[in-house]
Amino acid sequence: MIPLSILDLSPIAEGSDAGESLRNTLALAQHGERWGFNRYWLAEHHGMPGIASAATAVVIAHVAGGTKTIRVGAGGVMLPNHSPLVIAEQFGTLEALFPGRIDLGLGRAPGSDQTTARALRRNLGSDADEFPQDVLELQDYMSDSPRQRVLAVPGLGAKVPLWILGSSLFGAQLAAHLGLPYAFASHFAPQMMMQAVAFYRDNFKPSPQLAKPYVMLGYNVFAADTDEEAQFLATSMQQAFVNLRTGRPSKLPPPQADYRATLGPQENAMLDSVLSCTATGSRATVAAQLNAFIASTRPDELMVTSQIHDHQARLRSYEILGEILAAG
Repeated sequence: MIPLSILDLSPIAEGSDAGESLRNTLALAQHGERWGFNRYWLAEHHGMPGIASAATAVVIAHVAGGTKTIRVGAGGVMLPNHSPLVIAEQFGTLEALFPGRIDLGLGRAPGSDQTTARALRRNLGSDADEFPQDVLELQDYMSDSPRQRVLAVPGLGAKVPLWILGSSLFGAQLAAHLGLPYAFASHFAPQMMMQAVAFYRDNFKPSPQLAKPYVMLGYNVFAADTDEEAQFLATSMQQAFVNLRTGRPSKLPPPQADYRATLGPQENAMLDSVLSCTATGSRATVAAQLNAFIASTRPDELMVTSQIHDHQARLRSYEILGEILAAG
């Protein structure tokens, strides 16, 4: 079995709040460490009632401080929202506190709607098209001998692995050109997955950080003791996606029996598309679906997200994955 890692959006469930969500995030990370997961990533989203990880570097410190060995990082930081110097200082600080355990995944989307993106802007001229230059600037701040006069302290000489995140050919091109590992957001935008991964592998240029291509794919898992229970639990994320895509972002709703039957053809087709990289069921069902996905896509690592309303059921979903991982 290839390495499995955890992507946690710190979901805020209906009936809960951000404080409970962040305490659940730490509990999941501690369990994931014991169950053999490779890394634990938090994602930057803004203005989302159901996601508590907006201050991503702060949540990473919370998780890294409560764990011992698992790698902890950003999957990712949306770099157009920030000055590269600030991110170099933040992740240089994290690396100083938790040496050898911090990852920094970088994306160019705002992680929000356009109104929120404007409120987040670091200056009036911020432009996502400057993302490649921002990545280079950030790399330079964290190098041993930066070319810039301004020093990132902490950050100077920090050995924080950089990743490029993407859901299109743009990220694949940049990751290949810079010789960085590539994480594809197939857990919610799988349409260009195979094309982007093939381009990345075919055009990869070795770098001081990475000698050969390394691909991590996002994947949804809803695992439970029975297929029926897992299918029921999966309806929370289905509801959240429909709410988001119809302009009604919400907290993570409780599961709803026969939810898909209440939707029209357009909503069902959207869910079939965005959630096509998903395993749902008992341990045996999930293991079969997981192995089939790995065989068809050949990733070096999977980053698994399990957006389940009930915290104990979410823990059980990852525990089942840990059992599959241990069984090889």
